[in-house]
Amino acid sequence: MTDAALTEWLRGADDARPLLVAPDGHATFEVPASIAVFPGSFNPLHAGHRGIADAAGALTQRLVVFELSVTNVDKPPLDAAEVLRRLDQFAGVAPVVLTRAPRFIKKARALPGSVFVLGWDTFVRLLEPRYYDSVEAMRDALREMRELGCRFVVAGRLVDEQFRTLELDEVPEEFRDLFQALPDFRLDISSTELRGEAERTG
Repeated sequence: MTDAALTEWLRGADDARPLLVAPDGHATFEVPASIAVFPGSFNPLHAGHRGIADAAGALTQRLVVFELSVTNVDKPPLDAAEVLRRLDQFAGVAPVVLTRAPRFIKKARALPGSVFVLGWDTFVRLLEPRYYDSVEAMRDALREMRELGCRFVVAGRLVDEQFRTLELDEVPEEFRDLFQALPDFRLDISSTELRGEAERTG
């Protein structure tokens, strides 16, 4: 049965508040403070995601909450049916926070004090000026995220046959204190490849 708060949140396109959905399906606007937030599309959720979450929890000593934004910078918004389908993957597994925050500055405003858990590819996009109005707008956003008490843990990722990890010299010096590598974790699984395999075998 779909939780009433979740149903109302999915109907309310203007509701910017994050909604926490517990593993048992109960939904609440009472999101814990000082959490680690792992954003993603989770289409599908796989062992790589769960492994990163476990490693990030051990590193940060925080509750790890997966985050699913129903709006996305690069993709169409998710409809209610698709949100529910993706949430079903987390039943009995882990909490998920739903947001309407496609950019990290909006995630930080919605979830201040969070440690955001990123894959290397997402880390690169976070520092790309094309996702902002300008280089200075990017810097302003990172400064505001620092003021909001947010920081980032970056997991390595296999890209073009090369395993890429956080290199602090790729980060503007002013912001290097915001980033930390997730050490000693590697599991090369691609959601895109999993979806392709499911289509071929389905």
